[in-house]
Amino acid sequence: MSEFLQTTIDKFTFKVAADRLYTTDHLWVKWDDDLVQIGVSDYLQQSSGDVAFAEPKSVGTSLTRGDELAMIETMKTNLSIPSPVSGVIKLINPRLEDEPELVNTDPYGEGWLAKAEPVIGTQTKPICWMPAPTLNR
Repeated sequence: MSEFLQTTIDKFTFKVAADRLYTTDHLWVKWDDDLVQIGVSDYLQQSSGDVAFAEPKSVGTSLTRGDELAMIETMKTNLSIPSPVSGVIKLINPRLEDEPELVNTDPYGEGWLAKAEPVIGTQTKPICWMPAPTLNR
């Protein structure tokens, strides 16, 4: 179970799981054995609206960092989710086909998008950082 940091902006409170890395595209990355698990942050899911469809690329798809990892359709907008790492998709979240709302209700748990086997090298490291220590607990 993750420890969460949280911050409030205007009337919205956003959670940040402290056990993963984040990108400037509001995605998170978490190591799971030899794979990286990828999902959207609480901020992205709240600001985008209710998810109607979440469609990750298929297993076996090779990605370069920045390539489209998934397409998410919400009531407000359609989002092209860029891959934070270069690698090969090894697993997609099977529950998203019937329960895309998991991206909204549990973005750091059951609402993950995909797991990829990353290519490790100087040009393929994810662009990530740890949660800001200034967030309120």
